[in-house]
Amino acid sequence: MFLKTNRMNSKSSRTSNNSQQYPENDTQSQKVLSQLLDTYLSKQDHILVQQTRMGGVDAYVGSVTLEWFANRVKFASALPLLQKNYNPETDNIEIDAKSIDEVQQRPLDWSRQAALVQYLAARKNHKFPPVLVVINQPWVDNAKADEWDDQGCAKKATTDFIPLDQNNNVGLLNVSEENISIYALDGQHRLMGVQGLLELIKFGKLRRYKKDKTATETLLILSDLMDSYQINDEYLQNLTQEKIGIEFICAVNTGETYTEAKKRIRSIFVHVNLMATPLTKGQLTQLNEDDGFAIVARKIAVTHPLLQVNNKRKQRVNWNSATVATNSTVLTTLQALQDMSEKYLGQKYPHWKPLEKGLIPKRPENEELQEGIQDFTELFDSLATLPSYKILEHEDTPVLRRFSFEKGGGEGNMLFRPVSQVALAQALGILVFKQGLSLDAIFQKLRKFDRQGGFSEMEFPHSLWYGVLYDPNKKRLQVSGKDLAVKLLIYILGGMKDQMEIAALRKALANARTTENNTIGFDGKLVTPQDVGLPEVL
Repeated sequence: MFLKTNRMNSKSSRTSNNSQQYPENDTQSQKVLSQLLDTYLSKQDHILVQQTRMGGVDAYVGSVTLEWFANRVKFASALPLLQKNYNPETDNIEIDAKSIDEVQQRPLDWSRQAALVQYLAARKNHKFPPVLVVINQPWVDNAKADEWDDQGCAKKATTDFIPLDQNNNVGLLNVSEENISIYALDGQHRLMGVQGLLELIKFGKLRRYKKDKTATETLLILSDLMDSYQINDEYLQNLTQEKIGIEFICAVNTGETYTEAKKRIRSIFVHVNLMATPLTKGQLTQLNEDDGFAIVARKIAVTHPLLQVNNKRKQRVNWNSATVATNSTVLTTLQALQDMSEKYLGQKYPHWKPLEKGLIPKRPENEELQEGIQDFTELFDSLATLPSYKILEHEDTPVLRRFSFEKGGGEGNMLFRPVSQVALAQALGILVFKQGLSLDAIFQKLRKFDRQGGFSEMEFPHSLWYGVLYDPNKKRLQVSGKDLAVKLLIYILGGMKDQMEIAALRKALANARTTENNTIGFDGKLVTPQDVGLPEVL
């Protein structure tokens, strides 16, 4: 009886101890966990991470502030194993016969820094994807260090992970500044952007650079950004404490030799970049919610009768590619529509464009967007009246696009080539919004020009576009002639009055029709460049 009572008391005691050791409900558990986490997270030299494993490589995923990222992480090109060829001025590796096998990064493009900084500072819904970094320790580059065994294999990894659970899933990663150096393996340009952001906030200005980090004469001025994008000091200061995802891997793993570790790091970088397929220009246009021209282009592509999806005919817009194949049944591409939108509406809404090349534009106000959509709709209403496009009611585009010598033959009509469509839109934008000409009056002339074959047979010398948009030597369309085509369209539509400008245009046309000192006249015969004249104004 005494033993039984003893056992009962003992059991009761254990139960009592357990009740004191473990919380009775979820709320209490959360409080205990919160207290524990606060204790661990208060350590400045450790980061809470989750351990992952893929392809035999352990990694540790966490997050850090932008300030920490900028101050603690270095460019991969500064890894000690590359120091012999490292250029501290550009943060790049100088390529030579010895360093080519060591290089693990593409050269940094410093011309991108200002655009990345502007994106972070001005776009309130900005987002950088997580970065991949390498943890290195001083002993790695000391072949005589105790951490290497007699066979040259590492006795330990450069990462120091302290698990907080039984399965080693969650824990603390040692990132103490004293022993640890960290390098961006994937995310160097993100690092460049964040470092530039901190410099801009601290000094109020940021020097712009060329690709090779040669300084330009221009600056990114903080006050200008604040005025243009309505941002204040408090918002900017809070930016530095925003958090970015970060994934840590070791420079050297347990059991690896120095050479094996180096090859593994290099291989991971290549794999990360090969697996990341960039969006096509068409896909970017589909997704872009900041660029007013892209928004207008998308709207027209799905709503205008000339382009919208219709079960009775084949698709007329190529949504992904920027080009149109010879036998494709589409009329244009989404990328061409965006270019047309920019070249046409950009004459009326120049402020829709970014402040400078490489920067992200500010989304137009909805009222102005609707106005732009209406303007672009009117342009396509007018384009739909051209005889060449009227033919689409009973004819597919390939025969209208193909040159006469191509298989199946064709009309060689420039209106079915994206580059020509963009050139026409640009010329019309200048005439309508810069010179104030009537769109209706312009299209009265264009319809007549079209009926006379002015847009067709551009592979023949009698065409105005021979040598301009058509290359007679390579027997294909030439994009380089777009600017000249724009000027010719403005001229024939009565928008060019300056005699010096007209003379320069005539000379440019003669040069376009000249190859190896042979100039082709409109009758197909050899002439002198001075004999090439301009057509009559419509």
